[in-house]
Amino acid sequence: MQPEHAFRLHRRPRRERAVRSFLFACAAVSIFTTLAIIVLLTTETVRFFALPEVSPLEFLFGTQWNPLTAADKQFGVLPLVTGTLLVAGISALVSIPLGVLTAVYLSEYAPKRLRAILKPALEILAGIPTVVYGFFAITVITPALAKFIPGLNAFNALSAGIAMGIMCLPIVSSLSEDALRAVPRSLREGAYAVGGTKFDVIVKVVIPAALSGIIAAFLLAIARAVGETMIVALAAGNRPNLTADPTQPVQTMTAYIVSTIKGETPYGSIERQSIFAVGALLFLLTLLMTIAGNMILRKFREVYE
Repeated sequence: MQPEHAFRLHRRPRRERAVRSFLFACAAVSIFTTLAIIVLLTTETVRFFALPEVSPLEFLFGTQWNPLTAADKQFGVLPLVTGTLLVAGISALVSIPLGVLTAVYLSEYAPKRLRAILKPALEILAGIPTVVYGFFAITVITPALAKFIPGLNAFNALSAGIAMGIMCLPIVSSLSEDALRAVPRSLREGAYAVGGTKFDVIVKVVIPAALSGIIAAFLLAIARAVGETMIVALAAGNRPNLTADPTQPVQTMTAYIVSTIKGETPYGSIERQSIFAVGALLFLLTLLMTIAGNMILRKFREVYE
């Protein structure tokens, strides 16, 4: 063996160890960041519930949320939770059906040239700043809805949810289209061979085979809607209102956080501590949704694999 070749073989394990160490450091940064967020939220939330004015039962089951007034502070977080779920639900009703239908068209019906134009154009929506969607909801969606819904408030959950659904549309359509196109062509040809029409093949073969990827797109879109801030801060009304009426103004958990965390909020005040409590609840809600979604996703994979 040549000395130079032996030297290169000797250096190769060092390079591999260096690359492995670098990749481990990158993974450790993400894990450390997650743990730091959990520790911060937990610490501040414990301090919040340690205050004499706060009761954990009132926080979780109370129906009045008003922590900013000097006289009568109320800490029932249910109005924020219902507002968040209401806007996210409207968003899902808009983005999921339209996204799946768009994905089916792009995957199964659209010509290659048209698909090459439509898909990038649709994905441009994902790059639009969310504050623009908020202004779009105020100036376009709300006036259009007011023509069909008399007495519609200028700020309401319906407009915010529709705008959020349009924002989430590229996520659902793009990921669902990728899942549909990943279905093996042999499954389609087998269905055609036994006499299935194109519609039958799509509904009974392609969509069930790609269902795990489509559900993953649903979960990602819903999680994106739950964590959205600027659209609901601008268009939903920022009023903690315990209601299921989408025409009424509501306030979400993210909107409360962004409207309260200002430079003049004193450090250590109950107003500032309430931000971390709401953030911890939002984190827990998102975590539970992710766990439930993964269980559903695993079940569908077991059924169709």
